[in-house]
Amino acid sequence: MSTRQIPTAWGNASALFAGAALIVVLGCGDDTGIGKRYSVTGKVTFKGAPLEKGRIDFIPTDLENGRPATGTIQDGIFRLTTLTPGDGALPGDYKVTISALNVDNTAVEKTIMEQGGGGRQHEIAMATQKGKSLVPSKYSLADTSGLTATVEERSNSFTFDLEEF
Repeated sequence: MSTRQIPTAWGNASALFAGAALIVVLGCGDDTGIGKRYSVTGKVTFKGAPLEKGRIDFIPTDLENGRPATGTIQDGIFRLTTLTPGDGALPGDYKVTISALNVDNTAVEKTIMEQGGGGRQHEIAMATQKGKSLVPSKYSLADTSGLTATVEERSNSFTFDLEEF
């Protein structure tokens, strides 16, 4: 005598739940396809004092396999981002650039207000470009900064001491 099971709503729901759970388990993790990133934090000083504000960029020396990472410098401290805030950088060798502008916020705000509160991007950019660099311009280019870093498969911390030239 053979027994035949007739699917029930609960049986179908259980199978559906098990399938969904399997997809979630197999699909969890980094689905970006760019690889595991590692924490990168650090300090930037200029003439021995913490750099008040600025931007730091890590540009991979292997552009085919690497991805750039960037961070905001605030009171000399930075944390890098590749894709999501603070996610770090891919392991590898990087050229490092640092830029910092002292922007006349009054001029930027005036440009925004003249445009009815929104401002056109290129006009705001022009007002921003009139800012004075807080560090020598050589640090803003990968080929002239002289700054390098190697991100390893662990938490990384770097200190960059910038000098006047």
